[in-house]
Amino acid sequence: MNIQELVRPTIKALKPYSSARDEFQGATDNMVFLDANENPYENGVNRYPDPHQGRLKAVLSEIKGVPVNNILLGNGSDEVLDLIFRAFCEPNQDNIITLTPTYGMYEVLANLNAIRIKKINLDTDFQPKPNDILDAADDNSKLLFICSPNNPSGNSFNAESIETLVSNFKGIVVIDEAYIDFSKEESWISRLNEFPNLIVTQTLSKAYGMAGIRLGICYASEYIISILNTIKPPYNVNELTQQKAIEQLSIKGLAENQIKSILRERAIMIEALCAVSYISKIYPSDANFLLVKVDDANKRYNQLIDQGIVIRNRTTQPGCENCLRLTVGTPEENKILIDTLKSI
Repeated sequence: MNIQELVRPTIKALKPYSSARDEFQGATDNMVFLDANENPYENGVNRYPDPHQGRLKAVLSEIKGVPVNNILLGNGSDEVLDLIFRAFCEPNQDNIITLTPTYGMYEVLANLNAIRIKKINLDTDFQPKPNDILDAADDNSKLLFICSPNNPSGNSFNAESIETLVSNFKGIVVIDEAYIDFSKEESWISRLNEFPNLIVTQTLSKAYGMAGIRLGICYASEYIISILNTIKPPYNVNELTQQKAIEQLSIKGLAENQIKSILRERAIMIEALCAVSYISKIYPSDANFLLVKVDDANKRYNQLIDQGIVIRNRTTQPGCENCLRLTVGTPEENKILIDTLKSI
């Protein structure tokens, strides 16, 4: 597969904006910076941030075992996904394939970029149907989105099915691994070198507890990363986000201990939910949430709201009729949820 042929011609011909911090690449110690029209009075954020996030990428590279040149950072995963649309999809011409039910921003971004959407429903176990997906693809199918572990169902997709799709889809396959840190499945970043059309996205919002700083991560070939770097805004990840991410990622064992706690609480919740009479099914989960089927999702959702508990009603999603999505909280929060579910 020639990935260069998938990139939009206007993007390949684009000359990226060169910021002041792009032009000067030398050591910063003892230098007087008068190149970027910044306010010279130090307050910690008076200077523009590193447009390439070098220190932060180095930390992530060590944690994930992926070279820096295979990493792109964005203002949340949504910016990363939007850049992928802009790089590979011609407006009013190309289409993408999504596997429903799935993360809703794929559809929003497709509509924003004037890209048609082909929706292929997952099977009754929320697993992809490779033959149906590949049959639906045509010459203008540029992106295939695979969310695994899946949101809102919580399960990981069968690895053989994913490999079939990555190997045979003629466009770019984006595997969204927002919840991978809660799963026993191996991340697909370990196989980037095998598949030139593979992009893997991750986030610090879930397992690493940094949803508020908005940092999305993209792993792909050096060529794809270079294309995305060409079109990203020059200072898309702000200084405070970079500082906080480095600070939190440097705390040894922090994320690992919190993940272990969430997984313990998830198991406790599953056991407790089995005793709730109107819950008919608890779907398998490799994420930090559970999808459960109830007798009347709208009724139960409103009852919980009345008791001061906010969950997610997913009953309108394909295959999710009368389903509620419950995030695993702290032990105290989970006890309140369980006690309330038993009482209503």
